[in-house]
Amino acid sequence: MNTPATYAPRSRFYYSLPALETVAAWMLAVIWIFPLLYAFWAAFHPSEFMVNFELFAPLTLDNFKNAWAQAPFARYYLNTFALVTGVVVAQFVVCTLAAFAFARFPIPGKNLLFMLVLIQLFVFPEVLIVENYRIASDLGLINTITGIGLPYVASAFGIFLLRQTFKTIPRELEDAARIEGCNWLEILWKVYVPLAKPTYLAYGLVSISHHWNNFLWPLVVTNSVESRPLTVGLGVFSAPETGVNWATVSAATLLSIAPLLVAFLLFQRQFVQSFLRAGIR
Repeated sequence: MNTPATYAPRSRFYYSLPALETVAAWMLAVIWIFPLLYAFWAAFHPSEFMVNFELFAPLTLDNFKNAWAQAPFARYYLNTFALVTGVVVAQFVVCTLAAFAFARFPIPGKNLLFMLVLIQLFVFPEVLIVENYRIASDLGLINTITGIGLPYVASAFGIFLLRQTFKTIPRELEDAARIEGCNWLEILWKVYVPLAKPTYLAYGLVSISHHWNNFLWPLVVTNSVESRPLTVGLGVFSAPETGVNWATVSAATLLSIAPLLVAFLLFQRQFVQSFLRAGIR
């Protein structure tokens, strides 16, 4: 006669795990948000209150006025918008075509080629700075917005993400489009791209955030106001030899990150849902 299996009672530690995870999440959130809160405090108060936290300290906008007057932030904004827009649009085009080819076309050695593309994910961008600079110099793209964005046009992560999404789309939809007389480009535009909108949104948000905050490569390849993005302009502005105080630097920092903060606060629900819907199955 078989006896029912017996199970050891779960320990108190097992039942306390959710509470520990919640506490750890709150601690990480506080650590992450503390520098941002300090930047807000320093930016909206006179410099003498930077380390003197008084609840009723006077508020001021002079730090923002000084920051805007001391550096060409309008030009930095224009350069950054042009850079981010150009890179994201180019990535959408290149990654869409490459992902569609890897997902649907019977290319000889397709899996090997795809593995070679994925190797890019294991290469740190800093390793390629010297070679990228040499190529940009040969093409005459030093100190240009095109030179900043060109190395990022072909994104292995974007190709991988879109390929996985395209592979989940039923073949019957493609066959129906072929019966209607669509060629492969029309099939891509009318069938695959609309069904992959959550993936495009998720990848676009990640790409915009990355290139808005990118610093090292733009610092290397630019040397004038005409092509500097916000991150490099802020780095030059806050250099010790410029002599600006930290209240003004904090205001300049908020000017640089304000578009991303506003966009996240407005579209945070779509941001989360796009990643959930674009999950790799």
